[in-house]
Amino acid sequence: MLNLKEIFSVTLILFSVIDILGSIPFIILIRRREGKIQAEKATLISAALMISFLYLGQSILQLFGLDVASFAVAGAIVIFIVAMEMILGITLIKDDPHAKGSGSIVPLAFPLIAGAGALTTILSLRAVYEEANILAGIVLNLVIVYIVLRSSAWLERVIGESGFAVLRRVFGVILLAIAVKIFKSNVFPG
Repeated sequence: MLNLKEIFSVTLILFSVIDILGSIPFIILIRRREGKIQAEKATLISAALMISFLYLGQSILQLFGLDVASFAVAGAIVIFIVAMEMILGITLIKDDPHAKGSGSIVPLAFPLIAGAGALTTILSLRAVYEEANILAGIVLNLVIVYIVLRSSAWLERVIGESGFAVLRRVFGVILLAIAVKIFKSNVFPG
């Protein structure tokens, strides 16, 4: 049964983990690299990943012989590489000319939106909240994600070139710290 208090709690928890507002400089970077952001595609793939993980997460990881910590460390490494690109202004992940437009999938849908942090959080929330309330929280977050992705061109104009350069480096450092935290907490727990 839907419970507004649980939905609100789940929505806030996932919102802080996904941190779509903090990812705006990265989204703009992807938009510049790809030419555009495929907001619908990124949101739908993120939804599929999150909802699949809500119902099948443990089973999917077990199928591949993985644990949540290994999954989180893999996501942390991808986030680390992206953060280094943002801080240093270099490109480490080369574009595949045959995969133009895939930036809306990797690294945007995964691991930025539906990354290791969000997916492991969803698994953790199952122990505390009803599945229907978690699902509602996921949907509310995806609505916010979609709005931010659709607004990326407008956000870029508002922020401007110099503002973008500063934000890219600042949020690159924050993203790097998040990657280190995820890595540390899963490699050296406790």
